[in-house]
Amino acid sequence: LGTLFLKMISHLAITPREVTISLVILVIVFVFLRVLRSKGRKQVSPPGPLSFPIIGNLLQLGEHPYLTFMEMRRQYGDIFLLRLGTVPVVVVNGVEMVKQVLLKDGEYFAGRPNMHTFSFLAEGKSLTFSVNYGESWKLHKKIASNALRTFSKAEAKSSTCSCLLEEHVTEEASELVKVFVELTSKNGSFNPRSAITCAVANVVCALCFGKRYDHGDEEFLRIVKTNDDLLKASSAANPADFIPCFRYLPLRIINAPREFYQALNRFIALQVQDHLTTYDKDHIRDITDALINTCHNKYAATKTATLNDSEIISTVSDLFGAGFETVSTCLYWSFLYLIRYPDIQAKIQEEIGRNIGLKSPRFEDRKILPYTEAFINEIFRHTSFLPFTIPHCTTADTTLNGYFIPKKICVFINMYQVNHDETIWDTPNLFRPERFLNKKRELNKTLVEKVMIFGMGIRKCLGEDVARNETFIFITTVLQQLKLRKCPGAELDLTPMYGLTMKPKPYQLQAELHSTGSL
Repeated sequence: LGTLFLKMISHLAITPREVTISLVILVIVFVFLRVLRSKGRKQVSPPGPLSFPIIGNLLQLGEHPYLTFMEMRRQYGDIFLLRLGTVPVVVVNGVEMVKQVLLKDGEYFAGRPNMHTFSFLAEGKSLTFSVNYGESWKLHKKIASNALRTFSKAEAKSSTCSCLLEEHVTEEASELVKVFVELTSKNGSFNPRSAITCAVANVVCALCFGKRYDHGDEEFLRIVKTNDDLLKASSAANPADFIPCFRYLPLRIINAPREFYQALNRFIALQVQDHLTTYDKDHIRDITDALINTCHNKYAATKTATLNDSEIISTVSDLFGAGFETVSTCLYWSFLYLIRYPDIQAKIQEEIGRNIGLKSPRFEDRKILPYTEAFINEIFRHTSFLPFTIPHCTTADTTLNGYFIPKKICVFINMYQVNHDETIWDTPNLFRPERFLNKKRELNKTLVEKVMIFGMGIRKCLGEDVARNETFIFITTVLQQLKLRKCPGAELDLTPMYGLTMKPKPYQLQAELHSTGSL
């Protein structure tokens, strides 16, 4: 083209100066046309703080990142972009933007980022941590939801199932009352965490495997500890998630989660294998049997793709791990708040005595104990012990609030901010269960729906109903029979310890039988 241009101007009386001016004009016109063409499709990225090379904005997060993000929101708005290490992350705040991401545009934000921690949690095609979102994942979720629903609804009494969530929770709640009394008698006061964890873990074992363990059983305690170690290791900020080159370093913090996960998975695999051997389609004992039944019969008959044995193991592992972490953490917080606010404890006990007396609490009693329900929802909201959803990832290029969000970018949903948004909640930092009651002292369901703890949309936690029912039975059973007190002179700290699931700092309590209570 250059040669052709020179030949053309050689036949014309054009000076070098004119050639230069012409070229400059051509360049200006070319740039102008490019600007006009791109004007209508300009891609604007979300605003955000400046970042450092390699470490990004990691040093700016502080001890409580969800609070840091609330501060950044004041400067950058509901949607902003930062870098954690070398990984770009879009942070979403504000109830409307959260609904946009999880509900209205849920398909575009339904993926999981390719983080190091997720890579081994998803090895067995985990439903919760699976990076791949598609038809296979949807079928997987449907099968798991149906199996869980079979054993978590009160109306399951009419089915052929012999394992019912309500019966197991009621049994374990009564056992927890006995343990609390024994620990108080023996030690004067005690940290309730271990007893809570064992009680809730037993519910999960009964639900998944059809059996419970004695609180002192060595195998049971070993598995509970392994799961606890896994959660601690996964909750710690893993540098390999945000600085990929760290994945190849032989550091304990990087590889410990995989070791704990594999140990827990071996235990669950043995339980599932035992179920596969003893499976009887006419006697469905638990969730594991229900998954086997669904996969080996219903879908096989229709020749529809379904779960293989390894996926069944991963599904049970998902339910096992999540099934007692959320509930046990909620109860640990609840008992702390009950001894911190004895007047609230007295109100719940008065409501229980007035409406159900000494009758064993059941799921259906949630309808007639609105203040107790309000307390549980205020625990969810005020503690926000799950400050973020599990990280999401975009499945395609999209836009959010006018900003361009590229495919495969990591997305954090700040649930803590929604639960403390002053435009939704009056004095959000104040713990006040009454906020969930209307003038008739009935539960305000519209406000309950605004509490963010289980997520929403496509990736919403499968076990919300189970967690709510289970938490209700444990709290009402304990308060029906016991009065909980803090240790004389003890200072109770409500500041959480940050992690994937935030827990309270260790505390001690005392449990005393009501004069009208009975074991």
